[in-house]
Amino acid sequence: MAEGDAKTVQSSEAAARFGSGFLRDIWYFAALGGELKPGKLQRYEILGEPVLIGRTRSGEVYGLRDVCPHRAAPLSAGRLIQSGGAELVECPYHGWRFRTDGACAAIPSLVDDQAIDVSRIKVRRYPVVESQGLVFVWMTSDPRGEGEPDQPPPVFPGVVGGGPKLVDKMVFDVHIDHAVVGLMDPAHGPYVHQNWWWRSAASQHDKAKTFEAREAGFAMVRHPPSKNSYAYRILGGAPATEIVFRLPGLRYEHIQVGPRQVLSLTCLTPEAENRTRITQIMWSDHPAFTLLRPFIASGARKFLRQDAAMVNLQNQGLAYDPTLLWIDDADKQAKWYQALKREWAASRREGRAFNNPVEGGVLRWRS
Repeated sequence: MAEGDAKTVQSSEAAARFGSGFLRDIWYFAALGGELKPGKLQRYEILGEPVLIGRTRSGEVYGLRDVCPHRAAPLSAGRLIQSGGAELVECPYHGWRFRTDGACAAIPSLVDDQAIDVSRIKVRRYPVVESQGLVFVWMTSDPRGEGEPDQPPPVFPGVVGGGPKLVDKMVFDVHIDHAVVGLMDPAHGPYVHQNWWWRSAASQHDKAKTFEAREAGFAMVRHPPSKNSYAYRILGGAPATEIVFRLPGLRYEHIQVGPRQVLSLTCLTPEAENRTRITQIMWSDHPAFTLLRPFIASGARKFLRQDAAMVNLQNQGLAYDPTLLWIDDADKQAKWYQALKREWAASRREGRAFNNPVEGGVLRWRS
């Protein structure tokens, strides 16, 4: 390679190392609202923390640290009881009872002359909000767990047609950073997703898409789908799609076909350092999702499993902690993601407004 060529390669590549931590002071997707049945206690792991999420019999959602402060038994293995007009989480080990705000309400083993103010015993409470049928948990940076949300959870366009038409879940054995970059990567499609109803490696076109900054992220602005993406044809008409990424790990595609809509939302929830839960949810009021629902569901599930198979292959290389080389423009979105994470962390640390670092513009690649 000539010296000039080497300089060109160096200037167009980005050396990247991921896995440097999780974002805090932000909403993470936890569950679908329909999964939380009144009175049921469910255990989740988010950012390496055990979180009990439940719904009271009156319909309110709540979140507690899923560790009893007495002997560390998981509270989610207990039950929700009613006592004195309140709904209490009862530990399965010794029956300690906690209100849904985390305050201890009773310790059954105490006798009358043992003066202990049980209300001073607390389990960490997690702020939980249900919005558009989705349940979000606020993960604070406060080491005492006392930080409260200063912003609402995200709201998505296209949540139409009643409940979700498709829900699919998988766990990828990878840090959320790698899952996010894989999700937004525009160039892997012809190689990882070779399906007769989608596209093949032989069908590659030059692409030029316009991007702009959006709230806590960026968007590929609305445009007609690529001609070699055959699956859009089942929608008929002239579909127009917009693809948006938002921190900490939310990617959604909103498609409009005349008055009809399709929303495909992918939520990435980091369970631990090298484990990320992927939840794929689709809504639509388009008749295709009634007539062709089994076909669409099968295709979406195949997509997710093809990505999972590639993650497993990628892990073979990541085990050696390599420096990753990123090129413009196909890897520009990955660079934006890194910049967004850095700015989010800095703005929270410095107590100032978030300044979106994404400059936008036209990106070009071939796929």
